[in-house]
Amino acid sequence: MKKGLILLLCLAAGFLLVSCTEPPHPTSKNATPAPTPMAAASPLAAEEKAAIAQPVTLPVLDAFFADESFPALLKTRLQLTDDQIAKLKELAHSETAKLSDTNAGEAEGATAKARQSAEEKLKALLGDEKAGQLAILVRERWSDTGDTAPGKTAAATTNPTTPEEFAARAPNTVPTDSRIVVNAPAYRMDVFDQGRLVKSYKIGIGYPQFPLPTALRKARTIIFNPTWTPPDEPWVAKMANIKAGEKVEAGSALNPLGPIKIPIGQPSLIHGGKSPAKLGTFASHGCVGLTTPQVRDFAKILADISGATLSDADLARYARDKTQTKSLKLDKDVPVELRYETIVAEDGKLHVYRDVYDQHTNTEENLREVLKANGLKLEDLTADEQAQVIDALAQMSGKSGASVARATPAAKQTPSPESSPAVAKGKAGAPLKKTPRAGKNQKEIVIEIAALKGKGYPAALNLDTGSGKAPPALAATKPEAKPVAKP
Repeated sequence: MKKGLILLLCLAAGFLLVSCTEPPHPTSKNATPAPTPMAAASPLAAEEKAAIAQPVTLPVLDAFFADESFPALLKTRLQLTDDQIAKLKELAHSETAKLSDTNAGEAEGATAKARQSAEEKLKALLGDEKAGQLAILVRERWSDTGDTAPGKTAAATTNPTTPEEFAARAPNTVPTDSRIVVNAPAYRMDVFDQGRLVKSYKIGIGYPQFPLPTALRKARTIIFNPTWTPPDEPWVAKMANIKAGEKVEAGSALNPLGPIKIPIGQPSLIHGGKSPAKLGTFASHGCVGLTTPQVRDFAKILADISGATLSDADLARYARDKTQTKSLKLDKDVPVELRYETIVAEDGKLHVYRDVYDQHTNTEENLREVLKANGLKLEDLTADEQAQVIDALAQMSGKSGASVARATPAAKQTPSPESSPAVAKGKAGAPLKKTPRAGKNQKEIVIEIAALKGKGYPAALNLDTGSGKAPPALAATKPEAKPVAKP
């Protein structure tokens, strides 16, 4: 895809939608009879999972039109007429023009609504068959890294190197090589050096209408002082002192990409330019957003784990001459895993994150997979722990905590824990513990699970929150765990 598509998806905050996806553990002696947490439901079909994980929204489709070759592809692959393509482009443009960053992501189910709206309007315009073909084409190009052919199968692996291996990996996998792991629902990015977590960052993620994709990507180049060419889009016309097609120079205050961008496979970037207030929020068009100090720190560590050299003096030199665009090719490609995991085990704790992109991931099925990856079964948890987890899944499922999380959108609901006789009482009829009601903007619920002690994905290390202050854990970190750039 063209450069314009990448930049369209990554505009910075402050403009309209600005900014640029084992053996079972022995049963505990204290375990009580297992409750019936949720109703069983049929697993989602592969095509349904793809549609949810890589949703085709009209704003996303609008972004693809920035690629000059996209209309020709619609002609050859889908046999669309010029009139159909013109109407399709107008429809996508008009939907993008309605968006506003003032309330982006505030409404529950925003991604699901955008996905459903796109499906209905595309079917009305193109018919069911062509609309389905268009969705497949967009998802295919959105997920393609250009390295492998689609359709292959692969076994689960700790360090996936292909999209197929990535799709087959176990949940909460801890890498044993050098790579970047981004978990969108956690608003967190981790850097691993030879299997050792060396740094964590709080990040901004894509808006619900422009979700961060779930995919395996690669970082190959670090670009300093990038330029920006505004695309011909409705929201660009509303910007002051900005004209579509007229390049915004590197270092300009009007350039939303910040001082550094790292392409990670079209149409996504990791880039700076964010304010600290945008971290931990929806803040981009399908990109990973960092503050300027964060992206400089990250670039240095990224270069180091790839074997390249990027010193403080180099960074200072690039910062002094902001009008000169420079590129540093990494010595080796660094895998970047864009994960979507709303249930994460971390050393004695189970983190249940809000289902920010409406992917229906807070289910019993996924919970059991996470526990299985750590040698446990749901029945190994105490009744109190089970009740708390079930309640947390309901609250973070995007359903306002009104019902228990469902395995599929159409699954039959079961009574919530408080109304289920099997869950309502523990030993000797004692009431079970319940998690407090989550606030409207609460992003996660953390539950203590004794059997997970010493298991799971590592907790954030030296977490950079973008505040500019050193993280509290830094002083206590062992020397060997600190990232050290090459001289």
